[in-house]
Amino acid sequence: MRAELYGRLAASQDADETEGLVGLLMAAYAQSGSDTGDLLLERARKAIAAKDYKAAEKILDAAIAFLPDCADAWNVRAKLRYLDGDVDGAMADIAETLKREPRHLGALLGMASILESRDQDNDALKIYERVLVIAPHWKSAEEAEARLKAKIAGESL
Repeated sequence: MRAELYGRLAASQDADETEGLVGLLMAAYAQSGSDTGDLLLERARKAIAAKDYKAAEKILDAAIAFLPDCADAWNVRAKLRYLDGDVDGAMADIAETLKREPRHLGALLGMASILESRDQDNDALKIYERVLVIAPHWKSAEEAEARLKAKIAGESL
């Protein structure tokens, strides 16, 4: 299913269609292929939403031990680590996510955001450009790319 969605994304000619396909892809990432894995990820997301980061971390560690090849488990833990102030840990988990799913849009956007926060604008721009190869016409990525291009151009003057 993901392969089909990526193919449809690459062929998309419309921002609204792209947004819908990205939503479907994000939902597909959340499906681990295991009922137990899905339950663990759902509980971890709820713990994160409740800002119970210690519980979320325990749940995600268990999810990753149970399903080490599940890209989204790594990505959810990256989000948790970022929210908990562990940016280096978040980047490490994003790297693990991308090893398993090199086109994971959530991981790529997370990486670009972290790079931007570290004033690594050229590297962040490359990631946004990579996202737009995967999901052309995705407004949020287009806006981020345009904003960074303008910022970089302004710094060069």
